[in-house]
Amino acid sequence: MTLIARKLSKILYEIRAAELHAQRKIDSVALLAVSKTKPSLDLIQAYQAGQRHFGESYLQEALLKQRELACYQITWHFIGPIQSNKTRLIAEHFSWVHSVDRLKIAQRLSEQRPAHLPPLNVCIQVNISNEATKSGFSLAELPEVIEKINCLPNIKLRGVMAIPQPETDFTLQREPYRQLYQSVKSLNRPELDTFSFGMTGDLNAAIAEGATIVRVGTALFGARG
Repeated sequence: MTLIARKLSKILYEIRAAELHAQRKIDSVALLAVSKTKPSLDLIQAYQAGQRHFGESYLQEALLKQRELACYQITWHFIGPIQSNKTRLIAEHFSWVHSVDRLKIAQRLSEQRPAHLPPLNVCIQVNISNEATKSGFSLAELPEVIEKINCLPNIKLRGVMAIPQPETDFTLQREPYRQLYQSVKSLNRPELDTFSFGMTGDLNAAIAEGATIVRVGTALFGARG
């Protein structure tokens, strides 16, 4: 068993344990392996250990990996900032986009999604901590944005993504996730079934507050160089 396979097993065990502790249904939380900056060999090792969903932030790097790993049945997620001039390639080469932070980006992804592909799964990025250095919609903007994105063809709005201000205290970690989860649930939109939040440092807090996808890179592949 490779080191990455051992780390993957440990992370999955931690996710299952967090589900139990939060009285969540087992296997209600999926792991997205954040593989940005990591070589294709690392992804192959994780794949051979059972991982199928991988998240990338840098488009050219991701496209190279997709060519190198074309023989593997990988589901590719784009999780990084999106520039308008990159939307066509993202729409053509990914199954999921977690970082829709402007209506214009959603519109371009919809227009540029190839007709032969299924609708592109997208999550709205929410700036839950109202940080000036981060992009994303505010909680107050969500109802109007959801209505507009839901009207777009070729994309399927699945839910929300957030990266709160880092905290080390468990209670403080939970608060922004609770706020976002409850705000979305209050809208009574059953199609919004995806809550993409929680990373290596706050995985347990995110699962306690409703995460359905946790994005883990460092604990699986090691620190970025």
